[in-house]
Amino acid sequence: MFTKARKLIWSAALCAVGFTVALLMGYPSDAAEAKAELLKSKVVNWDAAQLLQADWGQMRVYFRGQTAGTKDVLTAAAVVEPGKAVHRAHRHAQEEYLVLVAGSGTWSLAGKEFPAARGDILYVEPWVYHGLTNTGDEPLIFVVVRYNPKGVEIPPKPDNRPNEL
Repeated sequence: MFTKARKLIWSAALCAVGFTVALLMGYPSDAAEAKAELLKSKVVNWDAAQLLQADWGQMRVYFRGQTAGTKDVLTAAAVVEPGKAVHRAHRHAQEEYLVLVAGSGTWSLAGKEFPAARGDILYVEPWVYHGLTNTGDEPLIFVVVRYNPKGVEIPPKPDNRPNEL
């Protein structure tokens, strides 16, 4: 299962990361950001990615840090067991893409729920509640690309509600 999953994740991750970096190239950075070490071009394979095990499944973290156009970067792939979720609906300051590579489930977005299927891509603006639950009978696999763009003011938290529901 993980060999097939690895191929699917890799394809989706490369597309998502390439799209995001291409989209964000050219954003200016301030002096502090310019001094911090930028991510270097490289390929990280499944076995080299940082493995995080949890009761819901596993996550492989490929990149964290900043690029020429982004900061607070996280790129990862998750394998979520049936009936589980990485966490409940939540929100954060970063923009985020989720690419559903395999399996099925339920998306949660801005207080609404709807079916999630292989091939779906979710984009989430800062501070919008979102989540993904595996409601199928097989592992659900998704790729996440999360970041803040450089040169763009991060929107403040809009209210006092909790960040996870």
